[in-house]
Amino acid sequence: MQQTAALAALMQRLAYDFNHPALLDEALTHRSVGAQNNERLEFLGDSVLNFVIADELFRKFPDINEGDLSRLRASLVNRDSLAEIARELELGACLRLGSGELKSGGYRRSSIIADAVESLLGAVYCDSGFDACRALVLRLFSHKLNTIPDLDSLKDAKTRLQELLQSRRYPRPEYTVLGVSGKPHAQHFEVECRMLEPAVVTVAEGRSRRKAEQLAAEAAFELVTQQFQK
Repeated sequence: MQQTAALAALMQRLAYDFNHPALLDEALTHRSVGAQNNERLEFLGDSVLNFVIADELFRKFPDINEGDLSRLRASLVNRDSLAEIARELELGACLRLGSGELKSGGYRRSSIIADAVESLLGAVYCDSGFDACRALVLRLFSHKLNTIPDLDSLKDAKTRLQELLQSRRYPRPEYTVLGVSGKPHAQHFEVECRMLEPAVVTVAEGRSRRKAEQLAAEAAFELVTQQFQK
């Protein structure tokens, strides 16, 4: 009875009533329960979600290029944003989990509840078709679509540094690994970012080569920006 009440409350929050309740049950069933689970619906929902958001961004921003559209979509469709939506829907309380996941608090885990949002979208698509699913995506992402961050803030440090240098027709920076320490499962990287023009060298450390490169690029970007402002 409590589960039925929870599902009814969920459909109210979704502003959508399922014609085939079995689809909703499947969408909320984690793989830890057994072979009949929500992974197929998750696959379908992921595809529809990415298309709907891509289509909306394509219409909303007619003058930006493919790379920027991809960055915008990635800022909207990711584990953190989906988990945030799942928590707003109180989705964790409705999930069917195996005993192991229940004991470990799987209903709170971002990866599980984010996947469940996608499986819900897949279920709505199967239940009522594309238009209904698109309408639900746009309702769930309404606030995010209306508060899209500035494009420059979505670019990583290496990209921002490279674009800054290219704008002045300076050569690209070079990244060199100066050292690697630690055990194989917990390595620590030291990376140098070097530019010939302007003459700037920065060094940073990180738990991965990519992280160290990004930190070195971020430091270099700040130094180069200061030089250009003089």
